[in-house]
Amino acid sequence: MVNTKKSVMTNLIWRFAERIGAQGISFIVSIVLARLLEPEHYGQIALITVFLNILQVFVDSGLGNALIQKKDADDTDFSTVFYFNMCMCTVLYIGLFLTAPLISKFYNDMSLVPIIRVIGITLLISGIKNVQQAYVSRKMIFKKFFFATLGGTLFSAVLGIIMAYLGAGVWALVFQQLSNAFIDTVILWLVVKWRPKFVFSWARLKTLFSFGWKLLLSALLDTVYNDLRQLVIGKKYTKEDLAYYNNGQKIPNLVVTNINTSIGSVLFPALSSEQDHPELVKAHVRRAIKTSSYIMWPMLLGLAACSEPVVRLLLTDKWLPAVPYLQISCFVYGMMPIHTANLQAITAMGRSDLFLRLEIIKKVIGLIVLLISMRYGVIAIAVSAIFTGILSMFINAWPNRELLHYSYREQLSDMLPSFVLSMVMYLTVLQVNRLALSPIFLLLIQVPLGMLIYLGGSALFKLESFTFVLQYVKGFLKKLKHK
Repeated sequence: MVNTKKSVMTNLIWRFAERIGAQGISFIVSIVLARLLEPEHYGQIALITVFLNILQVFVDSGLGNALIQKKDADDTDFSTVFYFNMCMCTVLYIGLFLTAPLISKFYNDMSLVPIIRVIGITLLISGIKNVQQAYVSRKMIFKKFFFATLGGTLFSAVLGIIMAYLGAGVWALVFQQLSNAFIDTVILWLVVKWRPKFVFSWARLKTLFSFGWKLLLSALLDTVYNDLRQLVIGKKYTKEDLAYYNNGQKIPNLVVTNINTSIGSVLFPALSSEQDHPELVKAHVRRAIKTSSYIMWPMLLGLAACSEPVVRLLLTDKWLPAVPYLQISCFVYGMMPIHTANLQAITAMGRSDLFLRLEIIKKVIGLIVLLISMRYGVIAIAVSAIFTGILSMFINAWPNRELLHYSYREQLSDMLPSFVLSMVMYLTVLQVNRLALSPIFLLLIQVPLGMLIYLGGSALFKLESFTFVLQYVKGFLKKLKHK
């Protein structure tokens, strides 16, 4: 695989466009559904999502990334993983189906049983889609994702809203997720020409799994740890508390999913292709951290400053308890660029063993912090994520001091200019909330003011990332014009 900077950036734009389109539609739909449904309905889905996310990790088994990372992966490798995943997903769904009553009993809500069994079908669908996704990533044809994701998102959006309007309650959310996964998969199979061959190799599976099992365990640790907060809140507190906590994360997560997922999915295959050239890997990682930090920090901190009028305007006052969780999440997600870029580099260099060690260290620390914070309420649980996020940022960066000769000092210097300017913008925009105005008028002042401060400051202090983004956008628009 040969990937020039032009190829990487072109695929990044397609991936970013796909995420922007899908998440933009999902965001609008979530606003409509939040107005039609009650927090309790979201709380029920959040309770189930904890277990579904954990099982979803096994769907991949780390083999998707192994296919991307392997230099000479062929049809035998892809077909082997496909059949293995199908068997794995079938076993997982049967297990979920049979244990649904136990999960419901754990939460003291037996009405969850049919919901678990229906929404669990997404596991079977994921088994069909997983290898196609790995194929698209390896071949760097992210344009294919655009059509599949948008199709699934649009169909599920219409279905979810209609069902909610007709009074379907929590089932509107269930069938929204299920239909999204189904349509997405169907379209991806139509636009991607790869099909599994009638071949299976235990030797190939063993080779891929020798790399992938460490990523599987790492992902499992990460998922269990991240969802542990929801599990604790759902068990110790109320469904409404869990709904406020989850919905408070949704808008910041929208920003991160659009930017960080786009960069991460394109960065990994690009880094894997350059794994024999550490200096090129370092250059890609630095550019990823600089660019994503420059774009992400102002959006997240600007959102944190405007959080109350945003919630009042979009979700109505019944969701105001979600505001502090939204603000906290903005700071937590702001550290994601460094997390993602460093971990993608470690994985692409073939050091899945090192990746696993880092995850174990981070999760042990995080578990201790969670056990301490859970005594003091849901807000304390949310705040603890900022502390563990900062520690994780330094832990993830540590190996690349040797692997890439990319020091802490260099990494912080690449991120700090964007963060400092974003903080200045945040503190200024925050003061506008003191005005006794309606939410829409507050936002009409805050958003332009924030943009003026950030973009003006970027031009005034000649931030390198500002120049890079501006030049690339100009070049891309010029290219579109010629086409």
